Amino acid sequence: MLNSIYKLVSPRYFEKYYYDISMTNKQVTIKPTYLSICNADQRYYQGIRNKQILQQKLPMALIHEGIGEVVYDPNNIFKENDRVVMIPNVPTEKDSIINENYLRSSYFCSSNKDGFMQEYIQFDYDRLVKIPDFVPNNVAAFTELVSVSYHVINRFKALSHKRKNIIGVFGDGNLGFITSLLLKKMFPEIKVYVFGIHHNKLNDFSFVDGTFNSYEIPDEIKIDHAFECVGGNACSVAINQIINILNPQGTISLMGVSEDNVNINTRLILEKGIILYGSSRSGKADFLGLMELYKQNPDIVEYLENIVGSEIRINNIYDISQAFETDINKELGKTILIWNDLGEEIV
Repeated sequence: MLNSIYKLVSPRYFEKYYYDISMTNKQVTIKPTYLSICNADQRYYQGIRNKQILQQKLPMALIHEGIGEVVYDPNNIFKENDRVVMIPNVPTEKDSIINENYLRSSYFCSSNKDGFMQEYIQFDYDRLVKIPDFVPNNVAAFTELVSVSYHVINRFKALSHKRKNIIGVFGDGNLGFITSLLLKKMFPEIKVYVFGIHHNKLNDFSFVDGTFNSYEIPDEIKIDHAFECVGGNACSVAINQIINILNPQGTISLMGVSEDNVNINTRLILEKGIILYGSSRSGKADFLGLMELYKQNPDIVEYLENIVGSEIRINNIYDISQAFETDINKELGKTILIWNDLGEEIV
């Protein structure tokens, strides 16, 4: 069967490619339906990655957050039209110690493997997770991002000490919103404070125990552990603020991505015995665990609907570019692509 794939060939420029896919292999054929733009996609689209990296990876289909409908399953494990989350992390081996998302041999869609901007995609069974009926498409589309926060919180459980009276989340964007929301649901007895610089965004964190302007943190505020969700050029400031107000032997989870090296106060890290750990991406276990968390706390989905920003129907390459441009100018929220919603061929 002839398939279409839409690749970024240079910053801000997409082209349509064709290739054959076989319906006789053992994989499940999926039609993508709702996709979500990530900051990593934007770095490729805008060309703000290192030029050498862009030369190595482009042309490439973007998007690693998305869902689709089952078109054909040769073994009838999934039914036709089942809604499934597509897991972008594709491991090539198993390791008894290292998680699949940290194995250097793993592929990742829209990084070193084509992403979800395709007419059809074929996946192995273990890269698909069925979506509960009560989760709307626009929220399900960014399940991958939520699974990253879920993964990080589980690492936090394993690496942090037992004193967890107050947790600080630095960053008032989508990642900070999701992480603080999951923390409140997974640790309802713990106070969660959010630190950010945008008053209007902090107002949306109605479910936490306190919000603070990062430039006006009261001297008496101390936290036991922290999650850094800032990234970019500002993450150095955020990390050092965390180090200053963190109680001894606390943990700092680094989640924000920066293209450049950052300066941090290593002397105070040593004096306080602080543990810093990085977390990235997620694996099959995180997607499954997140779906169970949704079932136990369906109001999580209601909160996540608040960060759905623009929903843009995609029927041609021009629409794709317009969606990315719209996403650049957003204040808050996820930009959702309704992928070929009208059932027309994307041309």
